[in-house]
Amino acid sequence: MPESLTRPVCAPLLAPGETVVLFDGVCKLCNGWAKFLMRHDHHRRVRLAAVQSPQGQALLEWAGLPLNDFDTMAVINGRHYWVRSEAFFEVVSRLPAPWPLLRVLRLCPLGVRDWLYDRVARNRYRWFGKHSSCMVPSPDHAGRFL
Repeated sequence: MPESLTRPVCAPLLAPGETVVLFDGVCKLCNGWAKFLMRHDHHRRVRLAAVQSPQGQALLEWAGLPLNDFDTMAVINGRHYWVRSEAFFEVVSRLPAPWPLLRVLRLCPLGVRDWLYDRVARNRYRWFGKHSSCMVPSPDHAGRFL
């Protein structure tokens, strides 16, 4: 599987060079990840969109990813997108030190990384819980979301 997948045209809704992380807006683990990114991405290198939002749905459709039962994070930039463990590494590479050091985990074979990622993704509601609705960003975080 390639490191990143490429579409023939740039993703809709994104400014040139802009990166967006698509996450499950009702998943407590995924919301925790979104909050982590907002707290640590001091340079605002990534924006966020819940897969349930109209913007998230448009980006999923552009990438040819499922619009329902979405069980992976996706990262989109320009004509490229990443899913599963590669999406994780793409995001941490955009964070300040020490977070990019986590890329050393890429030494683990892709099949093993994605197998582990899938185990967590499939059990995330049971292990971490689920919100009844998507997180509503606070006014100071509103600009972080599409």
